[in-house]
Amino acid sequence: MTQTEKPSSSLIVIPCLNEAAHIGVLLDQLRPAAARLGARIIVADGGSTDGTLAIVEDIASRDPRVILLHNKRRIQSAAINLAVGTFGEGADYLIRIDAHGGYPDDYCDRLVEEALATGADSVVVSMLTSGNGTVQKAVAAAQNSKLGTGGSKHRHLSAGEWVDHGHHALIRISAFGAVGGYDETFSHNEDAELDYRLRQAGYKIWMSGKTQMIYYPRASLRGLYFQYLGYGRGRAKNVLKHRVVPKVRQMVPLLVFPVVLLAAFSFVLWLAAVPLLLWASVCLGYGLWTAIRQRNADIALAGVSAMVMHLGWSVGFWLQLLGLGSRRRVA
Repeated sequence: MTQTEKPSSSLIVIPCLNEAAHIGVLLDQLRPAAARLGARIIVADGGSTDGTLAIVEDIASRDPRVILLHNKRRIQSAAINLAVGTFGEGADYLIRIDAHGGYPDDYCDRLVEEALATGADSVVVSMLTSGNGTVQKAVAAAQNSKLGTGGSKHRHLSAGEWVDHGHHALIRISAFGAVGGYDETFSHNEDAELDYRLRQAGYKIWMSGKTQMIYYPRASLRGLYFQYLGYGRGRAKNVLKHRVVPKVRQMVPLLVFPVVLLAAFSFVLWLAAVPLLLWASVCLGYGLWTAIRQRNADIALAGVSAMVMHLGWSVGFWLQLLGLGSRRRVA
């Protein structure tokens, strides 16, 4: 960097809701990086009631780089738009941090380095899943597998490559603003929807080969189902908004809900249950095979987790596509 060049600055944004167990440790980890990058850390809280606010306020009282912002709309897309609209002026990069995730200490530094080195307008990362306890470990195994996620590139480590989509990490604020930021009608899949608009506008997305994040999944199958129900709705909204055809890996799980409905008629014709039995056999067999191969009984339920993910995603997609059971919009 020459003496006449202005060093890049960043805005680190953490959408947050009831993360008292994680937010303090996360902020303590990010504060040195914020100092190195000349960044502010915005915690955009959606109405926490578990003590999160008190933790953030205490840290903010001791570090002026940390700012608490109240997000009345609650959802993540609105949180980030609000943070960028309020504090983004003068910053070059938006760095998005998930409150319920794990990050290397140099995560933010590596993102900025790669943005500068590649000229990318967005740097995305691989998202590896890790869990504790039987259910969470099984969910993690399913989410790290091709059976669970269809081979999404950002679910596996990358050596660095240009991509269409990945887990959001860094976006050039000028590009973010040029395409209108996140669509706040999306409570899920807002990242893929924004990536579509970025690509259509000619912006380039680079998947990092130098850093990644760890995601901690739902610890119950019920929570996992409703999470993927939302993901399915979000993907269908993307299809409807942009008139894009889902990829093959996304179209295959679409068959799950119809297969389950078809099986309801097995009392009339037993063959109606065959597709359901085949799907269940593949998923359950995968879970057992993975547990045996890795000599880890904790992940024997990975097949069950994959079935829950498939079903939730498929139900959500079809309900959204058919305009049924739409969620109440957040005011």
